[in-house]
Amino acid sequence: MENWNTSTSILAGRSTVQLQADLAQLQQAYIDLSSGAKGESYSYTQGDGAKSVTYTRANISQLVAAIREIQVQLGIITRGRRPIRLVF
Repeated sequence: MENWNTSTSILAGRSTVQLQADLAQLQQAYIDLSSGAKGESYSYTQGDGAKSVTYTRANISQLVAAIREIQVQLGIITRGRRPIRLVF
């Protein structure tokens, strides 16, 4: 299992308030995409400048990964994988 270090992650330097706002936007985008609404464009600023991203149904898995990354940074979830269970 990989150890997650919040001080060296890609999201290091963003305040908790900023991360919570980012998480809310990403979760809303996920809800919109899951319900069939069209993709939307989102912008955010990091230390290296402004970024913009557009999510569509085709890349919803990337959206889920971004949500999980912020949740890990905030300590909402842990980084570890769920155990693999065999079903017979």
